Amino acid sequence: MHMIFRTLWHQWFVGRRGPRIGFGEMSRSRFRVWPTDLDLLRHMNNGKYLSVMDVGRFDLIQRNGTWDVMSREAWYPVVVGQTISYRKSLNPWQRFWIESKILGFDTQAVYMEQRFVRPDAQRRPEIYARAIVRARILRRSGGVVPVAEILEKTGARAEEFHVPEEILAWGQNTRLPSTRDEAVSSWD
Repeated sequence: MHMIFRTLWHQWFVGRRGPRIGFGEMSRSRFRVWPTDLDLLRHMNNGKYLSVMDVGRFDLIQRNGTWDVMSREAWYPVVVGQTISYRKSLNPWQRFWIESKILGFDTQAVYMEQRFVRPDAQRRPEIYARAIVRARILRRSGGVVPVAEILEKTGARAEEFHVPEEILAWGQNTRLPSTRDEAVSSWD
């Protein structure tokens, strides 16, 4: 299934029917591995995981009410960094779900964790892949929305969240220069 159709399906039908959740709660989005998700080895392509994660994040912000705030304030989210680890392959036609949760904030960004999950032999949720995502919220008129403003407008309380130190260090160590600074590509 092409991503635009999958995205619109979740936006118009799945997310709207899902129960509302709190800002810090986990959302669960259901999917199936379609033939268009496969690579030459006949399992879900590693890049497709990242695209499906977008849909899972949208489900999270739609169901926790953040999408309404972003629409009203003319904000939009952008991923500024992400890392993913793969444990098991997702194969054709398998059902899976993505669990998405906001971990917390640093001075500039929102951190989320997303997991690709399927039931194991005992029907317990088993992690197939796990990703950490660092995102910023931008204004359509230009500029970054400060985390304090995001918290204020959504009603979230920073003290209710905890980003592990190793994830904050990853966020710091993988940052690129600001768009206002030079970023010359040199392999020296």
